[in-house]
Amino acid sequence: MKTIGIIGAMREEITPLLDFFKEYNEIQIGGNIFYVTTYKNYNIVIAYSKIGKIHASLTCSTMGLHFNADYIIFTGVAGGLSNDLKVGDIVLASSLCQYDVDISAFGHPLGFIPESKLYIDTDSNLNEIAKRAANKQNIELKYGIIASGDSFISDKDKKQWIIDNFKACAVEMEGASIAVVSSLLNIPFCIIRAISDSADDNADVSFDEFLEDSAKKSASFIISILDEME
Repeated sequence: MKTIGIIGAMREEITPLLDFFKEYNEIQIGGNIFYVTTYKNYNIVIAYSKIGKIHASLTCSTMGLHFNADYIIFTGVAGGLSNDLKVGDIVLASSLCQYDVDISAFGHPLGFIPESKLYIDTDSNLNEIAKRAANKQNIELKYGIIASGDSFISDKDKKQWIIDNFKACAVEMEGASIAVVSSLLNIPFCIIRAISDSADDNADVSFDEFLEDSAKKSASFIISILDEME
């Protein structure tokens, strides 16, 4: 059977999935717990990485190198950058970038690392599956660039800076690291985010208020994607 790795950054982001599957085995690796179960014709491995790009990179690497994941799906919440995004909307990443990488002193674009890419595209096949799942549920799925960095964005000026420089529609703290690791390991991946705040001066209040509901929406949509996979 093929294996699907599902990652969230926080416990709240995978709890709805564990509640859905109910029965699973727990395996501890690298200071983290991986929850292993089966669904349909797939092995499912679930973990929350902890917040930030480094933790997400380790968890994604473990999914690929230890569990031999054939697919990686990231679920969780994000701050909305686009004016047409509201709390609870679901965003499917077209590509990911790192807004906090800056070696422009050497003539490189913001976000660019040599021998890598400024934008790393998600898997088109997984994205089409996600779009089919959204259509069946009458979910208006948003689609665009998601920017990642090791800061919680709660400042309107920083928000606008990310929009201006990276044309991103949402911002979070893990997706680009999932993109880097998955692409280097040749694992198809997709990133699903539910909007929890608007990445502005009220973001901290909105995040705390809507985290659980937004995480549930994202996790529920992940199940819909699994149901669409053959």
